[in-house]
Amino acid sequence: MNTHFVEITTVYEGSLRCRATHGPSGATLITDPPIDNQGKGESFSPTDLVATALGTCMATIMGIFAERHAIDLRGLSVKVRKEMITAPIRRIGKLAIEIRAPLSQDHPHREALERAALSCPVHQSVHPDIEMPVEFIWEGKE
Repeated sequence: MNTHFVEITTVYEGSLRCRATHGPSGATLITDPPIDNQGKGESFSPTDLVATALGTCMATIMGIFAERHAIDLRGLSVKVRKEMITAPIRRIGKLAIEIRAPLSQDHPHREALERAALSCPVHQSVHPDIEMPVEFIWEGKE
């Protein structure tokens, strides 16, 4: 099995805030819990990063397909609405995804682009107990 790994180092800075560093690039980000979970809500929460990872992954995989087929996807947007549940434990209950593509409904690669989005590694890795409805909105004129 071919594996690829990336190390992310997280340091707890106190007051429920963490700083994560991406090993290969050195890029950092801060997390802070939401107000409804004892935090200040001043940055992405860890569960917000799951939603962020899902949206950016779907857009990226669609972008890879688009570049291979000389399709201009600039302006594509992905909105992920994260809904938390509290019973039986606090966790993500739903990630509702809305993808707006700057292509027409009858674009010849529409179905392939939709399949690409749904095949993204994050979408494939999310626990099956989390609802993930996806709505594709094709806004282009051709």
